[in-house]
Amino acid sequence: MPHKDHNTDKIHIRDLKVNIYIGAEESERVEKQDLILNITLMLDLRLPGETDKLVDTVDYRDLALEIVEKLSETAFYLLEALAEKVASICLGNPHVRKVQVIIDKPGAIQSASSAAVEIIRGRL
Repeated sequence: MPHKDHNTDKIHIRDLKVNIYIGAEESERVEKQDLILNITLMLDLRLPGETDKLVDTVDYRDLALEIVEKLSETAFYLLEALAEKVASICLGNPHVRKVQVIIDKPGAIQSASSAAVEIIRGRL
């Protein structure tokens, strides 16, 4: 049974690189662009900490592969829509109670290293 404050335990997927069609302008969607995703999964990690069994937690390698695969099949106008899609994929795992998604688009602003969107979504 999850403990009361199940959002304090976290699994991080850092600097996941995806290459997709994205951009509000048609000219941006001519070629795929590199994006960097940072994802924080919030869940109760006590059970897998006790059992040492992958079935009791999130297989973060499989989740990362699923995200890359599903994003490669789609195109987006906005980072916001992409972030919602990533959050939805993560919340599809029954262990995940809440997720934070940060997506960086390098080179989106000439005088900045990147533009980014951050969302937090959870189960109702």
